[in-house]
Amino acid sequence: MAAIDTTDGVLNQYSRTWSTATAQPPSVPWAVPLSSAEGYRLIAFDFDAKGDEDAAAADAVTLADLLAEAGISHVICRSGPSGGRHVWTATTEAIDPDLVGTMARLASAVLPSLDIAPLRNSATGCVRPPGTPHRDGGWSQVLSGDLNCLLHPMIGRKEIEALVRALATRITGEAPPADSAAQSKVCVDAQGHPYLPGTRRPLPAASSVALQTSTADLDASTVLNTVLLGAAASHWHLADVAELVSTAPGLEHIRSKRGTRGRTARPHRQQAETLARQWRYAVRYVAEHPRRTGVDATFDDRAGRLADIVRALQEHADAAAGRWNRGGGPSDRRVLDCLHLWALVAVGTTVEADTRRVALACGIGRETARTALQRLAADGWITQAKEAAGVHGASWQIDPLNVLPRDEVQSRAQAATRPEGAGAAERATLTQQLQQRLDLATHDAFTGSHALPLAAGNLYARLTAASSSVDAGSDDTLLMRLVVFGLVARQGAAWIRTNPLARDAAAQEFGVAGRLSSRQERYQAERAAWSWWQAEHSWMCSPRTRHDARARFDQAPLWQPAGAARYPQHPRGPDGRANFHAARAAVRDGALTTAAILVAA
Repeated sequence: MAAIDTTDGVLNQYSRTWSTATAQPPSVPWAVPLSSAEGYRLIAFDFDAKGDEDAAAADAVTLADLLAEAGISHVICRSGPSGGRHVWTATTEAIDPDLVGTMARLASAVLPSLDIAPLRNSATGCVRPPGTPHRDGGWSQVLSGDLNCLLHPMIGRKEIEALVRALATRITGEAPPADSAAQSKVCVDAQGHPYLPGTRRPLPAASSVALQTSTADLDASTVLNTVLLGAAASHWHLADVAELVSTAPGLEHIRSKRGTRGRTARPHRQQAETLARQWRYAVRYVAEHPRRTGVDATFDDRAGRLADIVRALQEHADAAAGRWNRGGGPSDRRVLDCLHLWALVAVGTTVEADTRRVALACGIGRETARTALQRLAADGWITQAKEAAGVHGASWQIDPLNVLPRDEVQSRAQAATRPEGAGAAERATLTQQLQQRLDLATHDAFTGSHALPLAAGNLYARLTAASSSVDAGSDDTLLMRLVVFGLVARQGAAWIRTNPLARDAAAQEFGVAGRLSSRQERYQAERAAWSWWQAEHSWMCSPRTRHDARARFDQAPLWQPAGAARYPQHPRGPDGRANFHAARAAVRDGALTTAAILVAA
């Protein structure tokens, strides 16, 4: 059995090897490799304390419960004086690295303090075994379990696959089923708001799309209902939704109400009351009704293959760190992340993305979004699949090299090592990571020009709310600026994010509060005005009768025949040409609803 020893315990660099057949273990810290050329026979889950031993201990206990459910015997160790935990198990057969990698990624989504590096590095991944010295003194001490399960293992691939399925269920499990005791499944938080217990998951695809849908129309309440039902079924709390009220287009029904002259803003107190009321209805409905989903035998396979390609593209982008730190690089990376997120939601490699929608999702200007798409395409990160036409934006392919297999036989071969449910769970995990990254970086405080630069927002979004180290490298200056405004703090050897509300204070100090919301209103008006003109053009090119006369945009028709157009005339200038300035003003003033325009178009 090979092992590795070191004289440099500070950096955890294990530089010399020895064999148990020829020597006794050294007195300095040493570790054993987890895998060989055949695969993994030792599996070690490394929970880093980084100043928070309780979090590492809690995650280790949670994992122990999952291992027990899967029939996997294990040993829990306190790794040293820092309070970290090592959870060990061993197998009778070599487990291929792909399966172990899937297990590690899903486990890290459920257990935040887990360091998955040893389980993703089949070449040199190693961990200190029970009883070995720690660089800061002490040793790895067994807390529970029998070491015989490591010396004489009795589990194999079947049990590891069972663990992967259990982790996948934690991530993408169904909403609580309906039964006579459904109401007993509803819990109440400290503020008295109901929620469904369970691990929070990303929103379902329909709800995620609804959350980003412009709702300046008659269907705002329907869109809100779609968002809230998905959030309740995904084990969100009211506070999770409340954080999105000020920015998410799909929550317009909370921010404003429909009146005779368009939508008018609700006072903040009324917004809170409306959200609380609608949230109660959503939680109660989900608790009382079983979730009805279609059966798609290919979904898990397709979701897993898409997650594979997005993860590979993300890792490729991470490896090219210099590409995103110069010139327009920070905005390029946000746009790339946005396209990857939309591809995951759509479960496809081609997505429609007009520049204004991309700009709003990334917290950048429309011209910045346009040039970012062009640079990404020029560098081979994406390729244009279809040009913009009418009200539809251009479509972009995130897999320009066709890495994702499209042959059914090849696809099934790739998925052969993935347990059922793991593909959907990997997609859900990546979706949540990218959505959270964009949500954190997209804020008034990170809009450049009298605010923090985009690069600072990207760095901030890549830190974690829990203790986590980051290799800042050339970002030391950005880190210090984040520290000055109270957005990040030092915790031991790690940088962590502080309360996200600190971004609001920073935006106020910079004098840029409300910049993104103003941009959103302007872009929505521009998109609606363009859709209005497309509807006008369609009307001009279609056969008409005298009954097709329309009212002017600033007049209310006294009578409208059945089947007549649902939108008024587009504003024109003295020369008869389209007046887009007047059209945008009409949309902003509520003289025309977006729904009427889109239906006509």
